[in-house]
Amino acid sequence: MTPTPSAVARALERIDRLDPALHAFIEVWPDEALAREREALARRLPLGGLPFAVKGPSGIRSFAARRLIAAGGVPVGATAVPGPGTHWQTWGQGAHGRTVNPWRADRTPGGSSAGSAVAVAAGMVELATGSDGAGSVRIPAAWCGVFGLKTTNGLLPSPDRSGLASAGVLARSAAAAEPYLRHVLDGYEPPATTSPLKTPTPVRLPLPAVYSEDLGFADVDPEVAAVVGRAVDRLVAAGTVRLVERDAGLLDPVGAWTAVRGGAPDDPEAVRVRRTNDERLAALLAGGALLLTPATPNRPHGHEGPGAFYSTALTWAFNLSGHPAASLPAGFTGDGCPVGLQLVAAHGADLRLLAAARAVEDALPPARRPPAAAR
Repeated sequence: MTPTPSAVARALERIDRLDPALHAFIEVWPDEALAREREALARRLPLGGLPFAVKGPSGIRSFAARRLIAAGGVPVGATAVPGPGTHWQTWGQGAHGRTVNPWRADRTPGGSSAGSAVAVAAGMVELATGSDGAGSVRIPAAWCGVFGLKTTNGLLPSPDRSGLASAGVLARSAAAAEPYLRHVLDGYEPPATTSPLKTPTPVRLPLPAVYSEDLGFADVDPEVAAVVGRAVDRLVAAGTVRLVERDAGLLDPVGAWTAVRGGAPDDPEAVRVRRTNDERLAALLAGGALLLTPATPNRPHGHEGPGAFYSTALTWAFNLSGHPAASLPAGFTGDGCPVGLQLVAAHGADLRLLAAARAVEDALPPARRPPAAAR
């Protein structure tokens, strides 16, 4: 009788079979991964050899990767990020070539955590690490139809001197992302459930939430807005969300983000925009309310790039403000492109945000696997 392959062996088999077409990985470490799995199982570590991927060539040295390895997670390879000659808004560059979207190979998966999102969407790994300085976890999560979380800025160590980038995770679902927070955060303690039953929804429903299609300034593709609007309507009808009437208008952060990234955080206009948006967000999120928006204003663009369009228009405000934010699958446009719903919570409310995302997932149709994953 043939023994059942281990979790790491199955992950390596899928990478070997699928990655030549998807180009999600720049490196794969089969021998080391299998050895780590044997050790994790022998020592009965809590993650028990869970296969995961790390973002880019330096990902294995990240704080999150070290924590996951210590808990018995097994890194199987490093995923694609924008390579030489590619634009940071556009695509990753894997060992086999340009990283493609698993739903439509003629479209980008988003960046810069491109390969991480593709690896998760195609089922090559259970989860993958990422980092998000303008939407680099949430955008590829949205465009590849998976869950992506940017943690509160400063909650986890980051090499980004500007303070804009924060560590994050990509996973098939919010539930599948839970091991990341459990083992990476110090003092992890999930929110207490209000039900006597052990439900996967440890938050009180309905969740108070403010919905904004455009944050007051973004030019949003009408079909993307419609997909997210229908998802929000479904959440309200299911009793998962209770919409709160608050003004969700923010100032466009493009100039402020650019100034901070360029090393001029004290630029007077940048200071004004950040202060104004911080005040407005504090009012929006008061009382534990969530902010709901589309994750991106546009659907995945082609590999030639976004042109003058900012795919980051709805994400980078929260890199400036530091709030935790997540994207989860909301549906599809008529041409088969995934659309993400963004959830934003108060500073430090990362665990509550994850719990809220799990509740939202329960009320929406189950996420689907892309065609590329069926090969």
